[in-house]
Amino acid sequence: MQGVVRQINISKGGVPKFPVAEAWVTPLGIEGDVQADRVHHGGPRRAVLLASLEDIEILRGEGFPIEAGSLGENLTIGGLDFRQLRAGQRFYVGGALIELTKPRTPCSKLDVYNSAPGLQIQERIFDERARAGDPTSPVWGMAGFYAAVVRAGPIATGVTIALADQAV
Repeated sequence: MQGVVRQINISKGGVPKFPVAEAWVTPLGIEGDVQADRVHHGGPRRAVLLASLEDIEILRGEGFPIEAGSLGENLTIGGLDFRQLRAGQRFYVGGALIELTKPRTPCSKLDVYNSAPGLQIQERIFDERARAGDPTSPVWGMAGFYAAVVRAGPIATGVTIALADQAV
């Protein structure tokens, strides 16, 4: 199970996050990235947020005005099936090792993308089954996955993200 880091994203708080070519990943996140709401975002168990480029493209095709970085993700990943992701999986990303901790619950910060009547991005990417932790939900992983940083290290756009193991 592997993919490619298509974009690394940081911001001074809020969405969207903006691309950088390379970064250093630490146990508290990507250097230079700030979470405006530290109660619900960031910290060692939510140090990095990953999202699928393919899911972003699906959402854009449905009328949501988003692109890589819009969901507040730090790593926009291409070629990795997010429906197969589970908490506890560890991935090598450049020189870092991360461990998926939980699916992301989308918050009101994404309201800025609800510009068309009847289009609620939060409902589109996180249904009741996903909320209940059911990985058979058709939208499982669309909201993204949080990860802890097991081993800090450098990352760059274009590096492979590859399954290392399943944490015990």
